[in-house]
Amino acid sequence: MEKLGLLAGVGHLPAACARAARAQGFEVHAVALLPDCDPELKDAANAYREISIGSIASILAYLQQEKIQKVTMIGKVTKELLFTGAVQPDEMLRGMLMQLPNQNDDTIMMMFVGALMKVGITPLDQTALIRPLMPAAGVLTSRQPSDAERADMEYGLQMAREIGRLDVGQTAVVKDRAVMALEAIEGTDACIRRGGQLAGGAVVAKAAKPQQDSRFDVPAVGLDTIESLVAVKASALVIEAGKTLFVDKERAIALAEANGITIAAM
Repeated sequence: MEKLGLLAGVGHLPAACARAARAQGFEVHAVALLPDCDPELKDAANAYREISIGSIASILAYLQQEKIQKVTMIGKVTKELLFTGAVQPDEMLRGMLMQLPNQNDDTIMMMFVGALMKVGITPLDQTALIRPLMPAAGVLTSRQPSDAERADMEYGLQMAREIGRLDVGQTAVVKDRAVMALEAIEGTDACIRRGGQLAGGAVVAKAAKPQQDSRFDVPAVGLDTIESLVAVKASALVIEAGKTLFVDKERAIALAEANGITIAAM
């Protein structure tokens, strides 16, 4: 049985990916990179270890020890952990970070990809095992977007793609084709809450970067996203069809329906 290393961040995606990989015949070795990873991951994988994202040398040593040659990196690991001191980088990571030209998301992730490939480990396409979680174009809720919401959806996607091109974020909050908030280091949910406080009935857009590398940071939404929309009384969510992972889809849509929120993939 072929082994697959699963480097897991926060959220439900890692457990879903582990289950899908096992169903396809992989022996899944999960590495929880943060203390608040989904507790379901432990049962979803064949083997489970907890190693801090800051301990790059230990992560690589474990993968080599288990003779793992393929990995998938999935789940939320936001880089503010490095800036706030919540994660202490080991000597190897400190040295790698010092050599970077900047600390943009893609720059840091390519650093991890390079470290893995240097020891003969291949990072896989994040979506290869869970492609069914990426909705095709269409309205996912019973309520159709109004003309004003549809215009904001199109504008929001345009803005989200532009900040993605700059490798800043993937989410835009808009109202009446005016930007209320753009995602940066704070993450999607904090961006929604910040922008939604400025305008009732805002529209949230999430898009892949034009230069999206499918090995990492593929955009994802889920129940937490809808809960953030509900908290600020947002009216709509639009995601990029075929390029955005939708986790806990049934529960998320049910919550959106209960709060009059329309969801579309465009």
